[in-house]
Amino acid sequence: MAAQTRLVDVKVIVKFSLPLFPEPSPREGAVSAKHPSLQLLPSLPARPSGEAPFPVMAAALAAALAQGTLPAFLPCELQPHGLVNCNWLFLKSVPHFSAAAPRANVTSLSLLSNRIHHLHDSDFAHLSSLRVLNLKWNCPPAGLSPMHFPCHMTIEPNTFLAVPTLEELHLSYNGITTVPALPRSLVSLSLSHTNILVLDPTHFAGLHALRFLYMDGNCYYKNPCHRAPEVAPGALLGLGNLTHLSLKYNNLTEVPRLLPPSLETLLLSYNHIVTLAPEDLANLTALRVLDVGGNCRRCDHARNPCMECPKHFPKLHPDTFSHLSRLEGLVLKDSSLYRLDYRLDNRWFRGLGRLQVLDLSENFLYDCITKTTAFRGLARLRRLNLSFNYHKKVSFAHLHLAPSFGGLVSLKELDMHGIFFRSLSETTLQPLTHLPTLQILRLQMNFINQAQLSIFGAFPGLLYVDLSDNRISGAVRPAATLGEADGGPKVWLPSRDLAPGPLDTLSLEDFKLSCKNFSFTLDLSRNNLVTIQPEMFARLSRLQCLHLSHNSISQAVNGSQFVPLTSLRVLDLSHNKLDLYHGSSFTELPRLEALDLSYNSQPFSMQGVGHNLSFVAQLHSLRYLSLAHNDIHSRVSQQLCSASLQALDFSGNALSQMWAEGDLYLRFFQGLRSLVLLDLSQNRLHTLLPRTLDNLPKSLKLLRLRDNNLAFFNWSSLALLPQLETLDLARNQLKALSNGSLPSGTRLRKLDLSGNSIGFVTPSFFVLAKRLEELNLSANALKTVDPSWFGSVAGTLKILDVSTNPLHCACGAAFVDFLLEVQAAVPGLPSRVKCGSPGQLQGRSIFAQDLRLCLDEALSWDCFGLSLMVVALGLAVPMLHHLCGWDLWYCFHLCLAWLPRRGQRRGADALFYDAFVVFDKAQSAVADWVYNELRVQLEERRGRRALRLCLEERDWLPGKTLFENLWASVYSSRKTLFVLAHTDRVSGLLRASFLLAQQRLLEDRKDVVVLVILRPDAYRSRYVRLRQRLCRQSVLLWPHQPSGQGSFWAQLGTALTRDNHHFYNQNFCRGPTTAE
Repeated sequence: MAAQTRLVDVKVIVKFSLPLFPEPSPREGAVSAKHPSLQLLPSLPARPSGEAPFPVMAAALAAALAQGTLPAFLPCELQPHGLVNCNWLFLKSVPHFSAAAPRANVTSLSLLSNRIHHLHDSDFAHLSSLRVLNLKWNCPPAGLSPMHFPCHMTIEPNTFLAVPTLEELHLSYNGITTVPALPRSLVSLSLSHTNILVLDPTHFAGLHALRFLYMDGNCYYKNPCHRAPEVAPGALLGLGNLTHLSLKYNNLTEVPRLLPPSLETLLLSYNHIVTLAPEDLANLTALRVLDVGGNCRRCDHARNPCMECPKHFPKLHPDTFSHLSRLEGLVLKDSSLYRLDYRLDNRWFRGLGRLQVLDLSENFLYDCITKTTAFRGLARLRRLNLSFNYHKKVSFAHLHLAPSFGGLVSLKELDMHGIFFRSLSETTLQPLTHLPTLQILRLQMNFINQAQLSIFGAFPGLLYVDLSDNRISGAVRPAATLGEADGGPKVWLPSRDLAPGPLDTLSLEDFKLSCKNFSFTLDLSRNNLVTIQPEMFARLSRLQCLHLSHNSISQAVNGSQFVPLTSLRVLDLSHNKLDLYHGSSFTELPRLEALDLSYNSQPFSMQGVGHNLSFVAQLHSLRYLSLAHNDIHSRVSQQLCSASLQALDFSGNALSQMWAEGDLYLRFFQGLRSLVLLDLSQNRLHTLLPRTLDNLPKSLKLLRLRDNNLAFFNWSSLALLPQLETLDLARNQLKALSNGSLPSGTRLRKLDLSGNSIGFVTPSFFVLAKRLEELNLSANALKTVDPSWFGSVAGTLKILDVSTNPLHCACGAAFVDFLLEVQAAVPGLPSRVKCGSPGQLQGRSIFAQDLRLCLDEALSWDCFGLSLMVVALGLAVPMLHHLCGWDLWYCFHLCLAWLPRRGQRRGADALFYDAFVVFDKAQSAVADWVYNELRVQLEERRGRRALRLCLEERDWLPGKTLFENLWASVYSSRKTLFVLAHTDRVSGLLRASFLLAQQRLLEDRKDVVVLVILRPDAYRSRYVRLRQRLCRQSVLLWPHQPSGQGSFWAQLGTALTRDNHHFYNQNFCRGPTTAE
């Protein structure tokens, strides 16, 4: 059955007006994240965006699946490389896929973040080729559950034994208390953040292929345990091929005994192991990575609950690591170390000739850094972390590194942030100047206020220097001599949380060049710079990337600030207060390729100040420029010119205001002859005229217009941009794709229309876009997806995103067949494409039920209401007849007797008109309201209750005088209705009609006046205010909101059909007394 799309004609009435509990996140958390220095653990999965739960019974779909049209692994999604993704579906049991599905091709099954609490023996037996199984976050322990609900997962004995091919099993974040029976083929096992507290040899018997074992976080502050974990001696000795063992966050007090000698990686951080001796690691001669950090913590720097290290601890024997000759990575961070045993430093790291990574961060080694000789034998060391080895409440004036740093001839990265010294001079890093391989130097967050940046010119191989988050305010003259670190003046600092944040890696994305491939990068972001002086960059001519963002630079750059930086290619000046007044700005940088001037809005917000952007034309190597979020709206150069610029970010400005100034800024972008990428997002655009697009560079390939207020787009005007390949119109206010279609010959490959309110698409809208490959229609108001929109283009689409649309899944839902035809291009088809109607399917997958069944919701409700009424009447009528039959008979005949008298009375008093309408014809708006609203509502739309109105231009008799017609109209009508725009100035016919109505009140004692005021906010005369007080129902106000108009017409009908006598306020008067 073909899907039918019906358009609902909406009549636009122009109102006349006068003046269960949420599932936890699958992230492993800090306790299981990979170490930043060693990169030992794989990345942990995150919840995919846009996936949402829906309940589906796989058995109910088996019959439909047998027809060979539905996705094979409903309710899950088949992804490349044999992965079946069932994440975040809130499943309560493992889905059993149909026999028609290619189950033999499934190599990975992910059931992350569901609600599976029981695993049966047969759950995975039908997946004969399964190698990877992820069951994380199905039944989290009480401490890890957001609502702290207790949960216990039951695993039957043969659940995993039925999968002899299983190699990787993830059971982390589940309430299991013992290790289940496991197949011999298992290579990797994750049992982290569970309730397993006892390990003995029987748990891992026969697992000779196991190489990776993760058991982190089974007993710590987030996952508390009632007793200390027990690892029996030799519990893991039978795992002869085990190379990676992680036992972090388990409250262990000693290294487990008799570990497998095959271990290459051992992670024991954040336990309570405060003593280490050679015998603890005696048989681990193959060890390459050892992490014993966080066992005796420095709590003044802790970001989570911390237990102070006992006095005179930790106790590390000088020969603890001497026999680990293959060790390449050693982590001793957060261990309360005060020294590296420099009196015995010939033994401290003795035998660690292969050591490449050493992490000594978050200790108390501030004095040791200036004196130690412990690094002399570490000729292969490549990464050294000494961060946050500060003295409590003290900031040193100077810092001198110990001479032993000069022996680290293979050192590539040195991290020294958070040591707190205020001056950076040539002597500070003197031992490092001759290190040939040093590439990365991190000195951020040290409170440095004086920095001699020229010293980095002496480091020939330096690639990256991070001085962000300091207090550098300008250039410093070189000092002749500087005191020792512990001999200089000290400043006492208040105690505060000094936990390190993540390193700031600037993301350049589409509009900036990444600095990773450049030979030298200097980061001075988040300092106290107010002005830039050329002296700051002396001897830094080879610098290629400079970050100066998040400072307070407010000077007017004039082409002299960066003179020494002749090789600079990327300059980041975002989040400052730069004044772009001079036309020679940045012209001293001949090789500049990327310039970021975003978030410098303060100068542009100053009224009356002009800004010169002509410097862009003089930067002949510039390819990337960002002027984003500057609120640029006026008094700037009328045109940007550049022959080299390829990408421009102009988002977050006020182009709508600029283009509203006639032709002043119409050609603002026309001079960018080589522009390929242009971002005009968040520019408050309400419309985009063809002449505006015609003045954009013809070389454009990507145009981004997202987050504007566009309610209309002239699609035929895309022909004015012949090279355009990507158009982003996401998050605008488009209601329909109905004005034409995509033009013929367009090169458009990617079109993003997500986040609009599109509810209708013209047939053949996309047909002429032969090169279209990616189309995003997600988060709109589509009720169907019609094949006629696409034509032959549907077969060439690589991505068609229609998720988060309220699709109508009832009668004639032919879009299902179309989506099944192109299902390879529809991301998240089984789980993210959902029904919006009818109500019983709302929020569920389009495959939750066979949509070939006709489910007419309106008909269902009608039938229900009719059957309910029949049942109610069938019960009520006999019961009323039995209980009060005579009373009903009497009331019925009483009404019959009353109706004729009522009709006779109406006939005696009947008048020719129900109301005489008086208004000022000179006011066209009032006359239009009377003829098109009042007349239609009272004479045409009331059916049998329609009223007869007397209108001057229609009902007055020709030949009679004005006064005769006026008198006849007032006395021949039950009521006189005055329609007024204001009440303070009444004259002419209105005044005469009012006097006649008052005369009728005196003669007949009948109050026939009804007032309708079209402007409720207008001044009201004393008469109107008094009448509102005495007879409120005879003074009506036209409502501003359309929702109140129904009530207004009901009140007006009552006021015209009932005597005003009933409306008078009895607290003031009884109204006019009827004459006898």
